[in-house]
Formats: sequence, C-alpha cells, structure tokens
Amino acid sequence: PQGKSFRIGGLVQPGSVIKDDLLVFFTLTDNKKTIEVHFEGILPDLFREGQGIVATGSMSDEFFFLATEVLAKHDENYMPPEVAEALQNSSAKE
Repeated sequence: PQGKSFRIGGLVQPGSVIKDDLLVFFTLTDNKKTIEVHFEGILPDLFREGQGIVATGSMSDEFFFLATEVLAKHDENYMPPEVAEALQNSSAKE
C-alpha cells in the first residue's frame, strides 16, 4: 500500500542495477513478478546481481518501491520464509 512502510524480498535481477553516486535503481524479482526499487544510501557489501535481498520502504506515487533500508542475504536460509518458498516454487515449475 502506498505510503505505508513494509518489507519486500527477492533476487536482484541480473543486468538491472544502475548506480549514480548514492542513488541505486534495480529490479527485484521472485522469478514470477518484478518490481523496480529505488534506494539512496550505501549498499551492503554482499549486494550483487542475482543475490537475495530484503528491502524496507514504501510504494511511491510512480509505482516503484522506495527503499529506506536494503539488507543483502548470502543464503536463502536468511530470507523471510515466504520469499524463500516463492523462489523455490517458481524454480520447481520451470
């Protein structure tokens, strides 16, 4: 919901990361759907394309997720359970 803070998680889509100083734009995917994410700040060292992340923020007026915090996860065991399950189910169907 617009204006309300919540968390999203998934994989950083390869080829989607654009950096401009502290501004970062990337696409987050669960292998079914995608969402554009905008973040201003320093990314964690483990942030990589194809890597799992969890972002906290809110939806903007322009239909992208404005992240206030980005956490990189080195292993799907550290993802929220619903995100890990969605990724597993998506991979199983391919």
